[in-house]
Amino acid sequence: MKRTILRQSGAAAAVLALSVTLAACGSDDESSNSAGEDTSSESEAPTSEEPAADDAGAQTFGEGCSLIPDDGAGSFNGMATEPVATAASGNPLLKTLVTAVGEAGLVDTLNSAEALTVFAPTDDAFAKIPEKDLNAVLADKELLTQILTGHVVAGQLGPDELSGELETLAGNTIEVKGSDESFTVADEEANVLCGNIPTSNATVYVIDTVLMP
Repeated sequence: MKRTILRQSGAAAAVLALSVTLAACGSDDESSNSAGEDTSSESEAPTSEEPAADDAGAQTFGEGCSLIPDDGAGSFNGMATEPVATAASGNPLLKTLVTAVGEAGLVDTLNSAEALTVFAPTDDAFAKIPEKDLNAVLADKELLTQILTGHVVAGQLGPDELSGELETLAGNTIEVKGSDESFTVADEEANVLCGNIPTSNATVYVIDTVLMP
């Protein structure tokens, strides 16, 4: 009888010890799982060092930049996502230029180019040309193409590499003078009003005068 009681007591003690051990293991597993989940959450959290998605105008310069819309297709952020001809079509300063590019059939040519620098005359720049003369130019596709390609240079040039003699896609040479945030184009004929505007395939410098051949 005593031996039976001892056996039962020993069995009970073993069961109790096993239960405590399992409970401890379960607690450790839960802690491990919890720690794993926390680590996963931390790895998925965005870091503050990621670049902002709305800083396309951060490197632009010039008084004319204040005339660029804050948002929409014609804003710096909107233009940055489109090829240059499409980007210009949303800019309220470049309506006449966009019309001229369309008349010359250069939209696809400019949009498909790998890298360009474009000196883009404003509507006010085109308004300096007598209306009769401007209409004649718009009606002459060959002359219009020559004029427009005379505003375009191969490669995307930043302000630090803009000064000097540049060969245009029309085959002529224009000289850019200046540095930092002050530039003139073609023997100081035109001033850069807003510079270093990014598009998906070009860098744009808005100017106040049409460069005539």
